Amino acid sequence: MSRDTLSKAAKDFTATLDEQLPQINALAEQDYKGALDKLLLLEKQTRQASDLASSNRIMISLVDLLTKHNDWKMLNEQFSLLSKKHGQLKQSVTTLIQQVIGHLDEITDIDLKIKSIENLRTTTENKIYVEIERARVTKILSDILLSRGDLDKATEILCELQVETYGSMELQEKIEFILNQVELCNKKGDYQFAKILSRKVLVKSLEKFPELKLKFYQLKIAIANDENDYISIVRYYLSIYEIPFIQENRQEYLSTLTNAVYFIMLSKYSNLQSDLISKIAVDKNLPKIPTQQQLIKTFTTQELISWESFQQAYATILFQHEVFDQSTTKGKQHLEDLKSRVIEHNLRVISTYYSCITLKRLQELLQLTQSQVEHNITTLVNDGTIYAKVNRPSKVVDFVERKTENELLNTWSSNVDELLEHIETIEHLVNKEEMMKSLTA
Repeated sequence: MSRDTLSKAAKDFTATLDEQLPQINALAEQDYKGALDKLLLLEKQTRQASDLASSNRIMISLVDLLTKHNDWKMLNEQFSLLSKKHGQLKQSVTTLIQQVIGHLDEITDIDLKIKSIENLRTTTENKIYVEIERARVTKILSDILLSRGDLDKATEILCELQVETYGSMELQEKIEFILNQVELCNKKGDYQFAKILSRKVLVKSLEKFPELKLKFYQLKIAIANDENDYISIVRYYLSIYEIPFIQENRQEYLSTLTNAVYFIMLSKYSNLQSDLISKIAVDKNLPKIPTQQQLIKTFTTQELISWESFQQAYATILFQHEVFDQSTTKGKQHLEDLKSRVIEHNLRVISTYYSCITLKRLQELLQLTQSQVEHNITTLVNDGTIYAKVNRPSKVVDFVERKTENELLNTWSSNVDELLEHIETIEHLVNKEEMMKSLTA
């Protein structure tokens, strides 16, 4: 059983080790098992005397001895035994574990490496003082399993660790670990769990680590893309766009801005969408990508968009980009969503200029059938984008909400009051002009 360090060692073995360790190293060249026995004897003496410094030296020498002779089987046995010895100091166990981890890269046999890592994981389980070491060896094991194609197992063992609670782990390492968890969940297709894990990272903590910030938003984009959350994708791309080293690379910032343009077109109309598209429209770098600039202008101008003309003008360019790649399922879906956004834009424009319109005329303007027109109107009304009321018997659509008698009277009264105020203002201005005229006469 491990225990905390005593305030003072019962005996100092520094001089003893200075004398015996060189002798043991010399003996190891001829009989390393004999040298091991001597080290184990010294380990027992230093442990019983609570001499931490000497105990750490013994642990390091023991691990170095066995790894030098590639006797990992013996090392795994001794590692398990030493960590469970009665009166073993926690700091000595930590030193032993750290030393073994430092030699893991020397193992060429993958199966042996996995066995050694599993031994380390078993020993460090439920021990807070070696939680970082356990996380690190788990990451190594996860990488090995991933290289072998066992994605499910690699994800499972890595995601079982709650590194956000590790107070002794550096912030950068903690963020890297969580991002690795999110990345594996994305590869597995478990986007819901990846979304939960990504919330453990505070956005403001990423400001010091631009590379991690980029990776974080790339993972968030993959999650949002699975949910077709286009407006969030735009926000993530604009956050990437603002990263300093992205701004320094022309190709990178233009590519990021292009993606933001395409996804803002796919986003349903809302106050946030309106704010973001206005922000993109005035960006200083938008003129450097003329086609995308024209697309933004098309969607921000209060004019109807003909889908056929739109396709003829932009289809070739759009299909060359991965967002609208027609060889992928997502690309086909994005094209359908873009068509829906064009219809949405047209309906918003019509609702601005018309208070009432026949379904037949609306079909002509939108180039849709009556059922398609009614379906799109219903969708926009349910989303709260526009107000509309379809009168099917008379085949008329009202875009202005009918007011009650009280509302009409209140509006009339308000207009009359405003008119009287204007008349009063005009009267004062006329009197002023007359006075000025009389003074100059």
